[in-house]
Amino acid sequence: MKILLVDDSSTMRRIQKNTLASLGYTDVIEAEDGADALEKLRQNPDVQLTLMDWNMPNMTGIEALKAIKSNPATKAIPVMMVTSEAEKAKIVEAIQNGASNYLVKPFEAAALKEKITGIVGG
Repeated sequence: MKILLVDDSSTMRRIQKNTLASLGYTDVIEAEDGADALEKLRQNPDVQLTLMDWNMPNMTGIEALKAIKSNPATKAIPVMMVTSEAEKAKIVEAIQNGASNYLVKPFEAAALKEKITGIVGG
């Protein structure tokens, strides 16, 4: 399964990529903000899941989520918000705009696996 990992922090991307690898997900593409994510999705139409941070420069995660869900070419790709934003209003906003799930940082590998399995299956 090809996963697009979007976070402006290279350290956070590395941590998440290592966590994904420990769960058996090794086909991971990285993007550093929402605009970069949209370009990576255009270049990689076979992405099957996007993990998206909320707070990023250039284009925030919620802006990127809205753009992904409004584009017929990408709207079917599941997007899980993986962010430090834990406010209920933010979670509701993400789900209302098409997020498949929401995971608050920091998180355990087991929680990430459970959420991914819930979105894409076993």
